[in-house]
Amino acid sequence: MPAVLDLWKKSSSLPVGGDRLFSFLFSQKAPYFGSVRPRFTVIEPNHAELVITKRRRVHNHIKTVHAIALCNGLEAAMGALAESTIPRDRRWIPKGMEVAYTAKADSDVTCIAETDPGQWTAELGDGYDLPVRVRGVRADGTVVVEGEIRLWISPRKA
Repeated sequence: MPAVLDLWKKSSSLPVGGDRLFSFLFSQKAPYFGSVRPRFTVIEPNHAELVITKRRRVHNHIKTVHAIALCNGLEAAMGALAESTIPRDRRWIPKGMEVAYTAKADSDVTCIAETDPGQWTAELGDGYDLPVRVRGVRADGTVVVEGEIRLWISPRKA
C-alpha cells in the first residue's frame, strides 16, 4: 500500500482529529500546501477530497476564496490522489494545469481530484501524460473551479 494511503488509513481511523493530523503532516511534506490549511476528507485510489475553509487568510479583494488558493487546494488533492494510486514502478510530476473559474467561491470549498483506474496502468514506454480531473465545489454544491492537472508518468529509477 502506498505510504500516503497507509498514513491516511491509520490517521483517519483515530477517534478524534485524525484527518487534521494527516492534513498537517501532508502539509509538512509539501509546505506550500499549508498556506491554505487543507483538511483532507477522502483519500483513496483514483479519488481525493479536501476542504479549504473560507477565512481571511485565503481571501481576495472581494472576500471570496482567491483563485490561486483554489489552485493550491486542487493541486494538494491531486498530489494525495497520485501518491495513493500510482504503481510502485512509476513516478509522477505535474506538467501543467488548466482551470476555469465558474462561480464565486464565497464559502468553504471542497477540492476534488479524480482519475480512472486504467490511466495508471497504461503502457509505460518512456512515459506518458495522465490528465487528472479537478474541481472545487462550494458548500451549496455549486462548482466554482474546474479543470485538469496534467501529470507526466515515467518509470521509477532502479
